[in-house]
Amino acid sequence: METVIDKNGRTGSSFASGGSSSKPAFSSARSAAVAAATGYTSGPPAMDYRDTSTGDLFNANVFSTSVMKKRLPKPVYKALIRTIEKGDKLDSSIADVVASAMKDWAIEKGATHYAHVFYPLTGLTAEKHDSFLSPDGEGGALAEFSGKQLIQGEPDGSSFPTGGIRVTFEARGYTIWDVTSPAYILENANGTTLCIPTAFVSWTGEALDKKTPVLRSMQALNVQAQRILKLFGHTDGAMVSSTAGPEQEYFLIDRNFFFARPDLLNAGRTLFGAKPPKGQEFDDHYFGAIPERVLAFMLESERELFKLGIPVKTRHNEVAPSQYEIAPLFEFANVATDHQQLTMTVLKRVAEKYGMSCLTHEKPFSGVNGSGKHVNWSMGSSSQGNLLDPGDTPHENAQFLLICAAVIRAVHKFQGLLRAVVASASNDHRLGANEAPPAI
Repeated sequence: METVIDKNGRTGSSFASGGSSSKPAFSSARSAAVAAATGYTSGPPAMDYRDTSTGDLFNANVFSTSVMKKRLPKPVYKALIRTIEKGDKLDSSIADVVASAMKDWAIEKGATHYAHVFYPLTGLTAEKHDSFLSPDGEGGALAEFSGKQLIQGEPDGSSFPTGGIRVTFEARGYTIWDVTSPAYILENANGTTLCIPTAFVSWTGEALDKKTPVLRSMQALNVQAQRILKLFGHTDGAMVSSTAGPEQEYFLIDRNFFFARPDLLNAGRTLFGAKPPKGQEFDDHYFGAIPERVLAFMLESERELFKLGIPVKTRHNEVAPSQYEIAPLFEFANVATDHQQLTMTVLKRVAEKYGMSCLTHEKPFSGVNGSGKHVNWSMGSSSQGNLLDPGDTPHENAQFLLICAAVIRAVHKFQGLLRAVVASASNDHRLGANEAPPAI
């Protein structure tokens, strides 16, 4: 018996005749995949953009600045904005008000639980879900969400990769609300969850995740950038932040093929196999016409990403066969990293609805390009704009030249650190050949 998936993505079982002489699973998987591809017919659209514009859809599931402005008292809103835009210390006294407004908004969206989302050193996201409901002592329950619950959570940190470096009673970790990254609603067929982006630290303040170093680096960048801006007479104090626009390349593989390959299923990449008769030699897949089935997947993915406030801008065929790319506009670096993780989650989830598996491994196939996350990086402030914008006369733009020289010097001086933060087994497997960047 073997599992096959029809053209609509439904799974089922088939029995090969002849007992032990049954056909190899891959043969049936190939037949089912070919049938799914050639017999694909588009179903009714998940949403008609003529009735619901992307403008109405964007940020629909985000506790955005506009939502906060409507739901928070004016003094509380202004204090929160000062923290988000200027880096002022968060006034903990307003946390209860913000938590109450956030809870009411989430419940109106169908949420029953909230989750602190963080990024431990596993290469994946992590989240701990807690219900809003608490017994009222009279046989009923009340929906509660306090400022303390918003600001701090306490997942067990002992079983993450960092847990073994400390004695047991010191191994606990704390999630801390990242007020600069907006909370959002994650939808499920059976309900929704309020997701709160957080940092993850030890009880003594050591970073146990990948977000805390990003936030600390943004603070350090602001301190040093302010020194330069003051030299040119800019003393408004507007916070300088790093910005990023991480592109996401990925492969789409029919799920019949995916489940026929235990290596893809378990490792996210192929470990062996024959070279295909045609690969990317002619570069004819690059920016080619997008297949109908893939385009339908892209449209639904973009709809879900718009609802989460992710400003995806570009989609196209990539170099390798069955490889594609989605690219957003730039955002603050910490928000961009949150959105990049969400993008991968949405792509994988939506692909299943179309009978495909989305591979985000950096090098799933030998002999063709891997999938990178090319980051478009810069820095700027609300008053000065992009500090790496050369302007119309770059040779006379002393501020640009100084900041550009400082960035070049930093890259040269700390090249080892830059190399280390992108080094992983999967990414090192990708680099080389005509990949970007070339082999280091």
